[in-house]
Amino acid sequence: MATSTIPIWRDTERCYRAVTARDQRFDGQFIMAVRTTGIYCRPSCPALTPKAQNVRFYPTSAAAQAGGFRACRRCLPDAVPGSPDWNVRADLAARAMRLISDGLVEREGVPGLARQLGYSERQLGRVLTAELGAGPIRLARAHRAHSARLLIEMSQLQLTDVAFAAGFSSIRQFNETIREVFATTPSQLRAASLRRGNRSEPTGATRLSLRLPFRAPFDAAGVLNYHASRALPGIEAVSDDGYGRTLRLPHGPGSVWVSPRAGYVQCDLALSDLRDLSSAVSRVRRLSDLDADPEAVSRVLSADSALAPLVAATPGIRVPGAVDGPEVLLRALLGEDVADVVELGEPVPPADPPMDALTTLFPSPSAIAEADVKPLVKEVAAAIVAGELDLHVGRDADELRAEMLAAGVDSGTADYVVMRLLSAPDVLLTGDPAVRRGAAELGIDLATSARDWQPWSSYASRYLSSRTA
Repeated sequence: MATSTIPIWRDTERCYRAVTARDQRFDGQFIMAVRTTGIYCRPSCPALTPKAQNVRFYPTSAAAQAGGFRACRRCLPDAVPGSPDWNVRADLAARAMRLISDGLVEREGVPGLARQLGYSERQLGRVLTAELGAGPIRLARAHRAHSARLLIEMSQLQLTDVAFAAGFSSIRQFNETIREVFATTPSQLRAASLRRGNRSEPTGATRLSLRLPFRAPFDAAGVLNYHASRALPGIEAVSDDGYGRTLRLPHGPGSVWVSPRAGYVQCDLALSDLRDLSSAVSRVRRLSDLDADPEAVSRVLSADSALAPLVAATPGIRVPGAVDGPEVLLRALLGEDVADVVELGEPVPPADPPMDALTTLFPSPSAIAEADVKPLVKEVAAAIVAGELDLHVGRDADELRAEMLAAGVDSGTADYVVMRLLSAPDVLLTGDPAVRRGAAELGIDLATSARDWQPWSSYASRYLSSRTA
C-alpha cells in the first residue's frame, strides 16, 4: 500500500473500495469525508457506506477540517495508526509531519518548524498545502485537537488545564477548535466519555492510560525481546508482558510502560508536564514501530524465496525505533561500556508500579562529554552539545548520515542511527554481524538481494538478525 508512487488518497476508486470493505488496514492512510453529512471518518467507519458521488478523500484530518468537515464521533478518525508514508517518504512534507507529531509547533511555533527543516515559512507552507492539503498551522491545530480529546477523555484535569496542556493559547481558541472539529463542547466530550465508562481510574494528575492502535499483524514478542536484550537498569525495565523506560521530554522527565494487548498496546504514562503528552505518545509509537504497514512489508519480502519462510514464521516484525536522538547514537558508540555511565543520569520523579523501577534518565550529552569514556564518544557528545550534530526526527537521512560521518562515526553505526531515529524503512545493515550471519546461513548475497527488498530493507535486516539472535 505505502509503496505506490501515487498518493493513495488521490486514487479515489481504490479508496472507495477500501471504504466499502471497511478495511482497517487503510485507517490512517487517508481520510474519507462525506458531503451530505459534513463529517470525516476513517476508512473502516462502521456507519452506512455513503454513495461514491458524496465522498471526498483527503490525506490528513487537517485537510478535511480545512474543507469544512468535522470528525466522526463514532469512529474517532484521529485514533488510528499514523500513516506509514511519513517513514517511507523522506521529503519535506514527511519530515514536517514527524516534527508536528512530536509537538514542535506547540513549543517553537511555525518559525521553529521551518528553522528545523531548513526552509522559509513561506516555502514550507506552500509545500505542505500542496502535499497534505493544509499548511503547518492547520496541521498543528488538528494535532492539538487530538491531544485535547485524549486529555478530556482520559484524565481528570480541569478543562482549562487541558486547554493549555494540549498547546492552545487561550480558552476561547480551545473551545472553538473542539466545537469545529468534534461538533460538541469540551464538557460534552467529557460527559460522553464518562457515560461510556472507558476511562481508567486516575492515580494522579500526571498519570494517563492510553490504548495505542497498530496495523495487524504485530510481532509484540519480538519488540519486547529486542528492548529486553538491551535494557539498562533504572532507565529501562522489563516484565513477562511489558516494557518500560524513562523519557527525556521537552518540558521535563517522564516514564512509560507499554504492554501489548489484543488489537492495541496499553500505554501507561507518568509525565512531569502534561504539555509533553503528544511528544511522549509520538515517541512511544516510534519505539515499537506502531505505524508500520506489515502487509506491504510482507508482500515485498515474501517474494524472496530465501526470506519467505522467515516472513511466514514471524508475521508483523517491527523495526524498533528510538525515543531520543543523542541517546541512540551515544549508546551505540559506548557499546558494552554503556552500563558505566548510567549513574550519570538525572533522577526522575517516583511513579507507581510497574514504573517504580524506572528511576533515572539516560545521561545527557553534556554529562557524557565530561565523563571518563572513549575519546570518540566524548567528541561526539561535545559536538551534540555544541549543536554541530543535530539529531531529531525531522532530519533528512542523507544529511544526518553525512554529519555523523564527519564527526567520526563509522558508517555502520550511522546507518543504525538513521534506521532507528528516523524510522527509516529501507536501511540494510550490511555491517551488522548478525545480519551477515543470517544472510550467510540462507545463502543470500546482500549486495544483489537488497535491490529486491526496497523499500523495506530495514525489515529484511530484522528478519536476518533475528534468525541468529
